[in-house]
Amino acid sequence: MNRTDFNDYQLSEEITRALKELKYQQPTEVQQRVIPLALDKKDLVVKSQTGSGKTAAFGIPLCELVEWEENKPQALILTPTRELAAQIKEDLTNIGRFKRVKATAIYGKQPFKRQQQELKQKTHIVVGTPGRVYDHIQKETLSLEKISYLIIDEADEMFNMGFLEQVEGIIEVLPTNRVTSIFSATIRGDVERISQTYMNEPVLVEVAGTGVTTAKIEHSLFEVKEADKLGLLMDITTVENPDSCIIFCGTQEKVNDLFVELKQANYSCEKIHGGLEQGERFSVMSDFKRGKFRYLVATDVAARGIDIEDISLVINYDLPSEKESYVHRTGRTGRAGKEGKAISFVTPFEKKYIPPIEKYLGFSIPVGEAPTRVDVSANKATFEEKMHKLSVLKKDKSAVLSKDIMKLYFNGGKRKKLRAVDFVGTITSIPGITAEDIGIISVEQIATYVDILNGKGSIVLQEMKTRTVKGKQLKVHEAR
Repeated sequence: MNRTDFNDYQLSEEITRALKELKYQQPTEVQQRVIPLALDKKDLVVKSQTGSGKTAAFGIPLCELVEWEENKPQALILTPTRELAAQIKEDLTNIGRFKRVKATAIYGKQPFKRQQQELKQKTHIVVGTPGRVYDHIQKETLSLEKISYLIIDEADEMFNMGFLEQVEGIIEVLPTNRVTSIFSATIRGDVERISQTYMNEPVLVEVAGTGVTTAKIEHSLFEVKEADKLGLLMDITTVENPDSCIIFCGTQEKVNDLFVELKQANYSCEKIHGGLEQGERFSVMSDFKRGKFRYLVATDVAARGIDIEDISLVINYDLPSEKESYVHRTGRTGRAGKEGKAISFVTPFEKKYIPPIEKYLGFSIPVGEAPTRVDVSANKATFEEKMHKLSVLKKDKSAVLSKDIMKLYFNGGKRKKLRAVDFVGTITSIPGITAEDIGIISVEQIATYVDILNGKGSIVLQEMKTRTVKGKQLKVHEAR
């Protein structure tokens, strides 16, 4: 059956409502192929290009299948990067918002103790990088006994980054009666071996006719000497004048240097690479998604799996030496059926990388002509006007879902022997409030946060100022 509407999957009302609020209208091809099989609890090996909607393809079934009443994690998702783990957690939280699905992200460069405390709370889905997940398993701070679903996302990249041994170590201690799915742009080598060794008659889902890059991307090469790159970049961006653009460099030092040059030229830009603090990386990516600046200068840390709408131009300031990196960098544009451009600068030294990339793509990349002085002059005024014009900020998906949700803060938690069920009991005793009006509850050591749904936050806030929780009078206010 060719399902062209999310209503065709007979999902619960809570999931259907979230998808509608998130403006998920028609399933992509990978979603059409994967969702019915995942809901039927089949082991899957899914080959699909970046930008095809893979996260929702496994995220919708996971949010549908997990049982809210179970406190221990039921699903584990492994991802190669911290940024991708955080993004998937956010996507799952949005999809499962009205079912009160609690997703937790665990990764390196973040306090282990804080993650340990979060894992002690009710958690339905854990998303993490292999290294940090393995650490939690070794220290017995991640409960595995109820894990029924394992997702290995961006598997080829995960193994290229050297995570194979840790992934196998994780798989071997998981319950054997779980459902396992692998999502990867390529199915060969280690990906194939993992599927044969650890999966139960997996169904291969290969999204047909996509190749390794979408037809919506217009590729071009510009031959240039290293010393002339900056001038060419400024000419091309002046003529192209994109609303949103990623410029990829080969090293952190190159990113830093180019960022300084563009800032001095009054470009609306920021930078991201692995040398920045994690909080700064997340902040930069969040601001870029919302459109606070137009140009992101980046290393490959921004090339894999990160979903940002409406990037119309990707520039390889330094050509990657690996063909897979070329695909994943350029795959940041031309997403979700939209058109995009991928421009690569090629120095005489880098020419040797072109034939393997073209062979992998299955076509020759045309050589472009640098903009003329006339072209640049003709577009200069428009370019500068856009650069100085304040962007219209895009709405955060979470904000759209949260318009009828109020998060309340209570000044009591585990130290006062309070549990989520204690808050549910008190709040549902308020006239007109039911369990369906209560969202995710996070009980911390000295505080508790409760999401109140359906526009009833102000009612609960007012009532809880005079009510007690387990006999304790708590201070309550809207969480900042």
